[in-house]
Amino acid sequence: MAVRTILFTALAAMGLWQGYHNWQLRPVHPPDGPIAPDDPLQTDADDTPVATLGRWRLTPKAHYDITARILAREDYHFDPLSDLIPEDLALGWGPMSDNKVLRSFEISQGVRFYSWMAKQALPIPRQAVIEHSANTHVIPVDAVIARQLKRLRVGQVVHLTGFLVNGVRDDGAYIHSSLTRSDTGPGSCEVVLVEQVEAW
Repeated sequence: MAVRTILFTALAAMGLWQGYHNWQLRPVHPPDGPIAPDDPLQTDADDTPVATLGRWRLTPKAHYDITARILAREDYHFDPLSDLIPEDLALGWGPMSDNKVLRSFEISQGVRFYSWMAKQALPIPRQAVIEHSANTHVIPVDAVIARQLKRLRVGQVVHLTGFLVNGVRDDGAYIHSSLTRSDTGPGSCEVVLVEQVEAW
C-alpha cells in the first residue's frame, strides 16, 4: 500500500509540474500587423576567436542580430546535438510576423526542422516565406542565457544577438550555420551562439 501511495504521489507531482511548465510556456497572442518588421542584421566576424563550449569547438562566421516573432519552439534532450543546442526556435520577421499572413499557415517543428503548410492560397509569394522565416538552432553562451531561452513563448517577439557559428565536437560530429536567408532544406538553418536575449 505504501508503495502505491508513493507512486501515486510521484505521478501527481509530475503531472502538476508538467501542467505548470505548460502554463508558463503558453502562447502569446499579439495584435495584427508585422510586429517584427526588420530583416536580420549580419556582418563579418573574421577577427572573432574560436570558442569552446563543453566538447564543442565553435568558429564564428558572422555577427548576427535578429528581432523576430517566435512561430514555434521545440526542446531537445536526447538527440545528437542536444548537449550544445537544447532548443530550436522557428522565427518569422517582416510579413511572417503578421497574424494576417500567419493565419494562412500551419507551422510545425521536429527532428531539427521547421516546416510550414499553406491552408489556403499563399497570401505572400513562396520566396517571401522562405526569406522571412527560419529554423534557428540557439546555443546559449552561458547558464543565464540558457534560462532566458527556456522561458521564451510562441508569439513573443525576441531579440537575439550573437554569432552565426560552425561547430565541431571532439568525436567528429559537426554542424554548420547557413549564412543566407534565401536558402531552404537541409543546411539552411541558422546556428546562433546567443550572447543576449530580450523578449516582449
